[in-house]
Amino acid sequence: MKRLSGLAVAEMQRPQTVADHVADVLREAIAKGALRAGTPLRQDELATRFGFSRMPIRDALRYLEAEGIVSIHPTRGAFVAQMDAAEISEIYAVRELLEAEALRVALPGLGDRQLDEAAAVLDQIDREPDIARWGILNRAFHLALYGACGNARLLALIEAQHTAADRYVRILLSNLDYRTRSQAEHRKLLAACRKGDGGQALAWLTRHLRDGGKTLVKFVK
Repeated sequence: MKRLSGLAVAEMQRPQTVADHVADVLREAIAKGALRAGTPLRQDELATRFGFSRMPIRDALRYLEAEGIVSIHPTRGAFVAQMDAAEISEIYAVRELLEAEALRVALPGLGDRQLDEAAAVLDQIDREPDIARWGILNRAFHLALYGACGNARLLALIEAQHTAADRYVRILLSNLDYRTRSQAEHRKLLAACRKGDGGQALAWLTRHLRDGGKTLVKFVK
């Protein structure tokens, strides 16, 4: 219990479910640094502290795992996830280089099919309640725009960076209330691509990636 001494448990108001409330309290404690990276989150300790059974605690930890801020090991249990500011900076710097080149090459070949596919993914992101799928859909949107570059090796490198960034993207979209801003930037990028305005499209892509990376680094620090 000493490891959880920084966790202030709020009076239960049952906003949605017990698991939702537990996840909210843990999320805030992690964001404020009361629960630091690597801290064990033992179900029995949390159940005692919150005064509930282990089932909603387990569900809450799974919600937070989907968001990327808790890691669950099959034998060692749940821990506050390690988040590395240097790794975030590196991933987003590499993404900017690779994706700007892919978009630049792809723009002349982008047709209605690819653009409509990207638009459909954005609509799906708006409707998707499962946080665990947000990173996957975000990757699908970007790759729909880059596919016309015709460079399979470049696309594979981009996809690898999206995989590396997945949990950070979910943190950005879910915990930092960034989804509305991200979607607005996605739609401006898509609109520039529809107009064939390469300069604007590249500017929006660069801004989108730089601001997202900087926001994450600030959050981690």
